[in-house]
Amino acid sequence: MMWALTSLLLAGVARAAIPNAMLRGMPSLPKVSVSEYSATSSDGTALPPITTVYYFDQLIDHNNTDLGTFQQRYWMNWEFYEPGGPIILMTPGESDADGFEGYLTNNTINGLIAQQQNGATILIEHRFFGYSNPYDDLTSQSLAFLTIQQAIDDLVYFATTADLPMPGGDAVKPGQAPWILIGGSYSGALTSWTMISKPGIFWAGYSSSGVVEAITDYYSYFTPIRDYMPQNCSSDVEAVIAHLDDMYAANDTAGIQTLKEAFGVGDVVHVDDFATALQYNLFDWQDLQPDVGPGAMFFEFCDALEVKDGVNAGPEGWGLENAIYSWGNFWNTTYYSDVCGYQDAETCLGTYDTSQSYWTNTTVNNSNRSWFWMVCNQVGWYQVGPPEGQSAIVSRILQPVYSERQCVNMFPEAFASPPEPTTDETNTLYDGWNVDTPRLFFANGLRDPWREATVSADGLDKPSTTSTPIYEGDGFHCTDLVIENGIVDATVAAVQIAGLSYMKEWLAEWKPSA
Repeated sequence: MMWALTSLLLAGVARAAIPNAMLRGMPSLPKVSVSEYSATSSDGTALPPITTVYYFDQLIDHNNTDLGTFQQRYWMNWEFYEPGGPIILMTPGESDADGFEGYLTNNTINGLIAQQQNGATILIEHRFFGYSNPYDDLTSQSLAFLTIQQAIDDLVYFATTADLPMPGGDAVKPGQAPWILIGGSYSGALTSWTMISKPGIFWAGYSSSGVVEAITDYYSYFTPIRDYMPQNCSSDVEAVIAHLDDMYAANDTAGIQTLKEAFGVGDVVHVDDFATALQYNLFDWQDLQPDVGPGAMFFEFCDALEVKDGVNAGPEGWGLENAIYSWGNFWNTTYYSDVCGYQDAETCLGTYDTSQSYWTNTTVNNSNRSWFWMVCNQVGWYQVGPPEGQSAIVSRILQPVYSERQCVNMFPEAFASPPEPTTDETNTLYDGWNVDTPRLFFANGLRDPWREATVSADGLDKPSTTSTPIYEGDGFHCTDLVIENGIVDATVAAVQIAGLSYMKEWLAEWKPSA
C-alpha cells in the first residue's frame, strides 16, 4: 500500500510597492505553472483546456436571496473522473484565480487525489477577488457582503446546486457523490471553518497550512523565520532592530535619521513606516520552498549581511556596525529598486498620505483591498514586534494600531477610528484551534511563518487522531500542496502520502444518500 502510494506520488510529478507590509505577507497559495497542459477523459475524449472559464450564478447575500445573484468564475478538469468518484473543490482564497489552474492537475495534491480516486477537480474564485464580484466596485458598501460566512455559504451553495460541465455533471451533488474540500493558507482555514459551520456537505477535507486561529497581535509570524534562518543573519538583524528600538525609546530622532539614510530611505517621514520597511526582507521568507536555491531574494539578503571578503560570519554575526552598513548597502544597490522602482521612498513606503490611489482605488480585481477588508474586520493577523523579553527581528515600534490605522485610511466610510478585528468572535464561530470534526486532514510545515496560526502551533500540543489527523513536514508555506516539493523533501512526501492514504480510507466509507 505505502509503495503504491509512493509510486503514484512520484508519477505526478512579480513584486510591487505595497505600503501596507501586512499585505506583503498575505497567507496565500503558491502558484503552479501548467503551460501547454492538455488532457483527455478516461474514455479518450479530448477535454476543454483547463484554462476554460465557467460561470455559476452565486447568491449575493445568502441571508437575503432577493438581492439576486452574481457570476462566480470556476475552472474544472475531469480527466481522471469515473462515475462514483469524488468531486474535489478548492478556492485559491484571497487572489484572482487566474494562474491557479495548476491545482486542477496532478502536479498538486488535488489532482493526485483525483487520479487515485477517479475524481474531478474544481477551482472556484472567492467572492470579491478577481472577477467574481457581486458589484462593480470595492467600496465599503459593496464589501459589506465579503465575510467569512458568505464565503462558506458560497462553497456550500455551489456544491449543492451547480450543474457541472462534465458528462453527468448534473447528478454529482453531495449525497449523490462524495465532495472533498481542499485549501491552503486562508483557504485552508476556510476548509476547516466550512466543515465546522456546515457539517455534512463535504465528506472530507484537506487543509494545508490552514490558519484556523484568527489572531490580532500576530508577532509569531516571525518566530519560524527567526528559528530557521541562518543564525548569523538573525543575530545581525536583531542587532539593528535593537539599535532602532533603543533610539526610539530615547527619542533620538537624529540617530534614527542617520539609520534611515544608511538604507537610502532618508525621506521616509514616519519611523513606523521605516520599521515596516525593514520587515520586507523577512517577508521574502514566505516565498521559499524546498526546491528554492541560494539565488532566492531572502538568501541574497543574508549573504549580503554575512559574507565579507569571502568569509562567512560565525553564529553571532559581524556585529552592529557592519550589519548597518551591509544591510543598508543591500537596500541601496539591490532591494530598493526591486521594491520601489522609480518611486521616492515616502511615496513607496509611507502610509500616512490617504490621498494616494492605493487607499482610494475601488475598482474590482484588487486583491489587496479585498483582503484588507477581511483583515480589518474578522481575522487580524497583524505582523508586529514581539513582547519584551523575546528576541526581536522586527521592531517593537510596530503594534496592531499601526495596521488598524490603515484600515481607516482604506475604508473611512466604514471606520471612524482604528477598528479591532473581531478575532474572538471568529474563533468562537468556527472553533479555531479547537477544531474537531471527522475526516479533516491537516498538513503543516515546520518552517512556515503562518505555522503559529495553524493546529501545529508551538505549545498547542493538539493531538493528531485518525478522525482529524495532523501531519507536519519540514516544509514552508503550503509546501505539501505541490507534488514536486515531495520529490525534493522526504518529510513533505510523507505528509502527501499520509493525505492520500486517509482520502482513500475515508472515501471507501462513503455511501450515497440520494
